[in-house]
Amino acid sequence: MPKLITIRGNSASGKTSLAQLLQEKLSGKTLYLSQDMIRRQILNAKDGKDSPTISLLITLLDYGYHQNVDTIILEGILKADWYQPVFEHCVDLFNENIFSYYYDLEFDETVRRHLTRPKHHEFGKEALERWWIDKDYSPLLDEQILTQEQSLEEVANIILDDIN
Repeated sequence: MPKLITIRGNSASGKTSLAQLLQEKLSGKTLYLSQDMIRRQILNAKDGKDSPTISLLITLLDYGYHQNVDTIILEGILKADWYQPVFEHCVDLFNENIFSYYYDLEFDETVRRHLTRPKHHEFGKEALERWWIDKDYSPLLDEQILTQEQSLEEVANIILDDIN
């Protein structure tokens, strides 16, 4: 049975960097599902409760589950109330094989991290503040909290230890 890793948190918290590092370290049959990639580049859709991203994520989770994939990494802001149908599906499908993580960082830390990104010029502090959701924990996922004191490598090693 495949394992599901969920990585959530505010914009610029480190979700994508972590997911990419995990995919690199896991190698093999790993399916990486990026909310941003699916919503913005594949669907060119707005985010919200009725976003088509929700149904496509559910379809892709089913695909990964049934196509002999070892690990699925689901990463994104994935606002808890909007994406609840996705999380319900995850719980139904993966049961005890879900490993969930939430980046709970201070706002100033996300701004600092954003400034280190190649795309930092695309939006600034004001946009990050508009999008900010404090402690958007999912009541369906038993999320382990990731903090700003933990390095990217440290977090990746925690997750790899958890899933093995």
